[in-house]
Amino acid sequence: MAIPTAKSHLLILSLLISTAVACASGECEADSSRGCHDKSKALHLKLIAIPTILVASMVGICLPLFTRSVKSLSPDTDLFLIVKAFSSGVILATGYMHVLPDSFDDLKSECLPRNPWKYPFTTLVAMVAAVLTMMVDSFALCYYRKKDREIKEECRRKRKTNVELGQNCSNGNDNDKLNDSGTVDDQEVEDKAATLLRHRVVAQVLELGIVVHSVVIGLSMGASDNPCTIRPLVAALCFHQLFEGMGLGGCILQAEYGAKMKAIMVFFFSATTPFGIALGIGLSNIYSENSPAALIVVGVLNATSAGLLNYMALVDLLAHEFFGNRKLLESMELQMWAYLAVFSGAGGMSLMAKWA
Repeated sequence: MAIPTAKSHLLILSLLISTAVACASGECEADSSRGCHDKSKALHLKLIAIPTILVASMVGICLPLFTRSVKSLSPDTDLFLIVKAFSSGVILATGYMHVLPDSFDDLKSECLPRNPWKYPFTTLVAMVAAVLTMMVDSFALCYYRKKDREIKEECRRKRKTNVELGQNCSNGNDNDKLNDSGTVDDQEVEDKAATLLRHRVVAQVLELGIVVHSVVIGLSMGASDNPCTIRPLVAALCFHQLFEGMGLGGCILQAEYGAKMKAIMVFFFSATTPFGIALGIGLSNIYSENSPAALIVVGVLNATSAGLLNYMALVDLLAHEFFGNRKLLESMELQMWAYLAVFSGAGGMSLMAKWA
């Protein structure tokens, strides 16, 4: 059984749309004095941003998926590890340098009353989100392993009666073969199954966090009529989506999904930011990003996304590779290149925070 990715993403999108409509009124005038407001020019930039960001997103997430046929870029090569480390650094910086500060700005806005919003709700929500993400991570793995044990036990019972007929209950796993004694090499099968399940949980939970943030930032851009803000944001989002997509695409590749699931995950990652921009354009006449309700909801969503992304980047991507990958553990030189890639990705994404 897999996490119902498509249904989960559709539910999140529906909730975000409902939130946007509910937060459409009550604008605060704290930022009304800012200049550089031109609706016509801003609309032109937003219409350019939709296909541009869509293409950058598709290129980023699809690039790792087509590398399996390229021997030098397959998941078991040093180059793939370095590229994935770079992408993990991008995801880490996205959480710390983009999403978390946005949440602070929202929940510390002058448009909100000092009480109770002087309390650091951003860090509280991010902390809770990180722990909840760990819970989902561990519970999902526990459930998968339980189901896997049940399947293996059923296979063993069938083998006792079918081994004379030469039948094999492999459940489609090439490594689930009878050894010389007529039994299955359980350790080999369980190690591979556990690793595969881990990759699948990571890919799906990571995408859920990315989808939330992508819709929120797209909505903010679509509702804005400030071309001075939109112009650098387009370039920053293209960079962000390209390399964040590479990180997610690498996780999807290692999860060994079928074509249908890959297509679903590629679609939601690629379409959510352009969808958010289009939604913001459609609601630009009624949506107020400075209304108290919008600031609270968007601030909480950003804090939640930040906690999820930070946990995933540090625990499921970086720590899992640096402490669980035999090639990295056995090579100090490869570790140095991987750390350099992490700092490069995080540094580049941190630099983008100057404009986005």
